[in-house]
Amino acid sequence: MAGPLEGLKVIEFAGIGPGPFCAMVLGDLGADVLRIARPGTKPDARDVTTRNRRTLAMDLRAEGAAEQVMQLVAASDCLIEGFRPGVMEKLGLGPQPCHAVNPRLVYGRMTGWGQHGPLAHAAGHDINYIAITGALHAIGRADETPPPPLNYVGDFGGGGMLLTVGLLAGLHEAARSGRGQVVDAAMTDGTALLSAFMYGMKAMGSWSNQRGENLLDGGAHFYDTYACADGKFIAIGAIEPQFYAELRERCGIGDPLFDGQMDATRWPLLKLRLADVFRTRTRDEWCKVLEGTDACFAPVLDWDEAPAHPHNAERGSYVQVDGVMQPAPAPRFSRTGNAVPKPASALSLDQALEAWGCPAAAQA
Repeated sequence: MAGPLEGLKVIEFAGIGPGPFCAMVLGDLGADVLRIARPGTKPDARDVTTRNRRTLAMDLRAEGAAEQVMQLVAASDCLIEGFRPGVMEKLGLGPQPCHAVNPRLVYGRMTGWGQHGPLAHAAGHDINYIAITGALHAIGRADETPPPPLNYVGDFGGGGMLLTVGLLAGLHEAARSGRGQVVDAAMTDGTALLSAFMYGMKAMGSWSNQRGENLLDGGAHFYDTYACADGKFIAIGAIEPQFYAELRERCGIGDPLFDGQMDATRWPLLKLRLADVFRTRTRDEWCKVLEGTDACFAPVLDWDEAPAHPHNAERGSYVQVDGVMQPAPAPRFSRTGNAVPKPASALSLDQALEAWGCPAAAQA
């Protein structure tokens, strides 16, 4: 693939969630990503996060497997693994032997709890990792339990995207020093980092521990979602006074009670009144009134509606690959461009060695 990372060679040890997402992003940007998966693994175009790479199925526990993988490690720029701490070492593929054959290798480790700490070896998933950072507590309505926010926060934002940044930073440093290093990307660390803005607001007295009562968590009437006459939803984010004023004007809200926008004591009542306003029209009718204005408005679309929205369609934010609708690579680059994603494909060990310039004879 063309892209700013063209020529970069990445080994990915197949896993779930954040590791594959990181590898997908690198592949989207043009890196040559080789995915090493369990025997019997077959590429599936429906598994979007495995796009833009070739899969080599092999048993890493088999005799001689580590030596075969090391040939590829010697030719690679970075590595991605998402096993529990110690697993790669038991396979003979830990950082030490990898750096022995390739001192410039940037070795990326993706876990939930990190490589050390009291919980490092415990099982867990996104919801557990974001729970201990304060992020999960802050999400949801005041009178409800915190809802699972899909796995955007831990797996993909605090995990896969953090590892992507870490690998690129490590590669940049290795280009200067000639030495690789280990990138310890933990979803707990990443989620904590994503919460920097909220911790700053809390320090300034502008954010409380009370869920659903703050500026951006659904506490404010001007920053929330509302049901329409047809049961569909819209999203409002009119924080700034001028945007709030435009929202009121376009919605015909003249009630002076709405004048105290930042008076939090009024928010519960104003939410009820604003909900009554939005229930008077369908979602499409509100789109005609508010979309494209400075009222900070958007319709809440489902998975099928989002690709067809005119803005997304014009920008090409979604593409179809082998009949599978999926997000297009991002961000956009003015000179190197973005190639259309390709579904995952399979290759043999000989083909992998040849593709990366490793002599096949070296397998023995």
